[in-house]
Amino acid sequence: MQRCFTQTFGVVGAIIEKEGKIFLVRENQPGDPDDKKWSHPAGWLDVGENPVEGVKREVREETGYEFTPEALLGVYSLVRQDLAEFRGSPAHPIKMIFTGKLGKYSPANLEGDTLGGEWFTPEEIYAMGQGELRESDIKQMVKDYFSGKRYSLEVITHTIIPQH
Repeated sequence: MQRCFTQTFGVVGAIIEKEGKIFLVRENQPGDPDDKKWSHPAGWLDVGENPVEGVKREVREETGYEFTPEALLGVYSLVRQDLAEFRGSPAHPIKMIFTGKLGKYSPANLEGDTLGGEWFTPEEIYAMGQGELRESDIKQMVKDYFSGKRYSLEVITHTIIPQH
């Protein structure tokens, strides 16, 4: 699928915590400025896809774990002007970030756009610079998570208007 960076685009992702640590994945995007950087599991929402189902798919593809969304952490708007030269325009994702629980692990679910994951303390994430962390708004997400921000999944309405 061709990606368009001249307009905003929808992303779904997760902040996953266990025993006070956050799970991040290492990007596997050869030739991309974000290659080998750490990120939360996230990706583009497919056209027509329910965001709750989309985050389940993205977490499964990037971590190998089944994911059960329990709440919406927030909606984050990020303008990546640093990518304008590489992409032909700034990238501007609108990110719906979920919290939830990991379930069964299956390495067969991995799609190959990540090199695996690790658990990090919030302090380790806050100390990461632009060369290590894919997007700086991840630090805000981690702060929001540990401050207790949560919104019911009921705030999300997904509607499909069928063809006539």
